[in-house]
Amino acid sequence: MNHSERIIILDFGSQYTQLIARKVRECGVFAELHPYTISEEALAALQPKGIILSGSPFSVYADGAPIPHFDVFAFAEARNIPVLGLCYGLQLIAHTQGGTVDKAAKREFGYAALEIVGESPLWKGISSGSQVWMSHGDSLTVFPRGFEVVGKTENAPYCALQDKSRKIYGLQFHPEVHHTTDGTKILANFLFDVCACEGGWDAGSFVEAAVDSIRAQVGTGGVICALSGGVDSTVAAVLLHKAIGKQLHCIHIDNGLMRSNESHTVIELFKNTFDLSIDFIDASDLFLSRLEGVSDPEQKRKIIGAAFIDVFDKEAKKFGDAKFLAQGTLYPDVIESVSFKGPSVTIKTHHNVGGLPEKMNLQLVEPFRELFKDEVRAVGRLLGVPEWFIDRHPFPGPGLAIRVPGVITREKLDILRKADDIYLDEIRSAGLYNEIWQAFAVLLPVQTVGVMGDERTYEYVCALRAVTSVDGMTANWFPMPYDVLARMSNRIVSEVRGINRVVYDVSSKPPATIEWE
Repeated sequence: MNHSERIIILDFGSQYTQLIARKVRECGVFAELHPYTISEEALAALQPKGIILSGSPFSVYADGAPIPHFDVFAFAEARNIPVLGLCYGLQLIAHTQGGTVDKAAKREFGYAALEIVGESPLWKGISSGSQVWMSHGDSLTVFPRGFEVVGKTENAPYCALQDKSRKIYGLQFHPEVHHTTDGTKILANFLFDVCACEGGWDAGSFVEAAVDSIRAQVGTGGVICALSGGVDSTVAAVLLHKAIGKQLHCIHIDNGLMRSNESHTVIELFKNTFDLSIDFIDASDLFLSRLEGVSDPEQKRKIIGAAFIDVFDKEAKKFGDAKFLAQGTLYPDVIESVSFKGPSVTIKTHHNVGGLPEKMNLQLVEPFRELFKDEVRAVGRLLGVPEWFIDRHPFPGPGLAIRVPGVITREKLDILRKADDIYLDEIRSAGLYNEIWQAFAVLLPVQTVGVMGDERTYEYVCALRAVTSVDGMTANWFPMPYDVLARMSNRIVSEVRGINRVVYDVSSKPPATIEWE
């Protein structure tokens, strides 16, 4: 999709990089991430209004440190593009522009007070003493020629630098995290006062542009929409229907890995609320037979993706006008499938990222490929998707396959469905559902000894997971009240034959992921 103005964030591997994009977008300016290995030609083609350099776990002076393959600063200066370096980004500025970066005498992690020592467009509306968030083990010992120091903290005498004539700015702290009190305001100052952005990026502008983009891509061709029943694919279907009407053909597949009553809920919603026709396919036997005996999570994803493609390849033949396949791929899916160093290192693959085999003979339509989850929800509200549906927790493409670690069986899936249903029911009853980003049960491949009545049992362990998040890129575990946990545990053990022990996951992301596989 074309954007009238965009900020490009070069990713050097920071855990906060995605937050930079979110904060910039919250300011009303479109932002997108690219690995620091991007070529000069590719960056020029994007025509950025500004460039932000992310943080990194690396040191700029270390062997193998992530350094762009061309002079980003000369590139930006020649095109009058402002640059803002954050943490490692500041150190990269210093390292490449004649300054010196060394190990800090005292590493700085956590809160610090910013002391403003020079005028800067970044400080508009910011007072000295403002709280900032530090996370660095290196620091500048010599700042580069042509730059001036405009901010410091107790442990970082060169906390903020600028070369106003070249429009290069650097901050040792992280304005993108909520711990930095005036972080959003600082970023807004960079966007509007330095980069001269006009703003206007929001859900409304996206819908208008997306409708035009879809019509231009699709033309008179038919589009098959892979309707899983999740928020992403549902909102995508409603958007596509707005854009192309009867050219859209929705298909819902029951792959045997759905939650309890999921297919029934999806079909009723689309028939009664959106008046969209859906072809329902029960392919559970196909998916489960292919997954039989498979325990590796990456192999599970690949098998599910391949089965998905096979089913849609067969179904597409029923629609003579079908030339496209629509999917609800999100920006975090894309980001997590390509590391900042390129495709060689990934967190996990997403079965709906990367295109389709030639044999399917369909092209991809991914209207949300540039959006975060909360942005998709905003689009859904504008399109009239019911609030109760918009607020549904995310559900992974591979479904319950990655919530049954190890080998999958129908029996395990049935046990998990019942436990998960009870878990979500208790969350809703306690009025906690909308406080949680995602909650689900996991059936562990572990059996433990228990006692029920006077009988010894040897049954599975059920793990409960609940997290809070904004976009799924980082997450904190939800502090579930003890009395609610007690009810959940009692009900699951009492009502679900096959489970005799319940545990609660208190891991955050990072270092853990939200899903267990």
